Amino acid sequence: MARRTPLDIPGWRLRNQRIAGVGFETPGAVVAWMGAVQAQDYLGALWGLGVRMQRAREEAVEQAIASRTIVRTWPMRGTLHFVAPADVRWMLALLTPRVIAGQRSRHRQLELDQDVFDRSRDVLTHALEGGRQLTRDAAYQTLEAAGISTAGQRGIHILGRLAQDGLLCFAARQGKQQTFALLEEWVPAAGPLERDEALAELAGRYFTSHGPATVQDFTWWSGLTVADAKVGIELAGSRLEREVMEGSTYWFAAAVLKEGPPPQQAASPASPTAYLLPQFDEYTVAYRDRSAVLDPAQTGVISSNGIFYPIIVLNGRVAGTWKRVFKKGEVVIRLSPFSPLKKKERQAVAAAAERYGAFLGIPVSLE
Repeated sequence: MARRTPLDIPGWRLRNQRIAGVGFETPGAVVAWMGAVQAQDYLGALWGLGVRMQRAREEAVEQAIASRTIVRTWPMRGTLHFVAPADVRWMLALLTPRVIAGQRSRHRQLELDQDVFDRSRDVLTHALEGGRQLTRDAAYQTLEAAGISTAGQRGIHILGRLAQDGLLCFAARQGKQQTFALLEEWVPAAGPLERDEALAELAGRYFTSHGPATVQDFTWWSGLTVADAKVGIELAGSRLEREVMEGSTYWFAAAVLKEGPPPQQAASPASPTAYLLPQFDEYTVAYRDRSAVLDPAQTGVISSNGIFYPIIVLNGRVAGTWKRVFKKGEVVIRLSPFSPLKKKERQAVAAAAERYGAFLGIPVSLE
């Protein structure tokens, strides 16, 4: 088999992330495969699952949240993700202690100590037990009524910490409002994993779905130390293979070798491939080094405060950004390519936009 080079990385990642090739049937299958899917931007995250599915519809992804086949919470990096119900508890146990330790300085600034968190735990447990849900505003009002200030950013830090502790998670939306529930009532109990088991499972899941990727990419995505990341890779054993490309060691699932090469993403000008990926998509956010798919000189994809914009992907590489605007019963996709699109490229992007319109269930047009 021919040796891979960095030019092959976009094609392998597109297929392993199931953006290209055969997508999954259900949102739950996507999330279980990916390990965790960034969900900081809620509506974008719905499409982040949809683009990895066959015949996806937005309402089906929302129904998966309501039916508890995927869970939205803060398992890693202090950032919201979708995870599988069977994974949520061991991921929280493995990954949140470092996040909590890193938040201590900010908590001191907000005058949040263990006593405040314990009191908040008691108040919200009482308010939510019995299968009840509260919107964020209602949760804040409940805390305020108990004499616990939610001013400034105190409220969201309290909710985030209690979610990291395994007390809360997001539940189904009420209209456009997110709600919270007790994790123990919302998600059925699952057997715990020993720390080494959890490290091996996380490493296997990440490199299978996100590879080829480096140890540094894995530590960025997971928040693990380099030492723990290497332990996870070692314990994953035969599930993973490695290859050195231009001096960097990349890991990926051994099983992908049996599937043959991915679709050629360095396609000819006559048949370009295009995808419209959402804000904070795993295709970019899940790697420390994004140079395989994004020219480091392009500064319009990530804002100065770390916001990842929706991206146009052409032949595996980020070729611009896009945004949606709703107008008179249709969604208008406004493109901001890095350079003018050729006719075939625009046709490929138009096809990607049609897929997004089908996901939303409304007509789509390009600007």
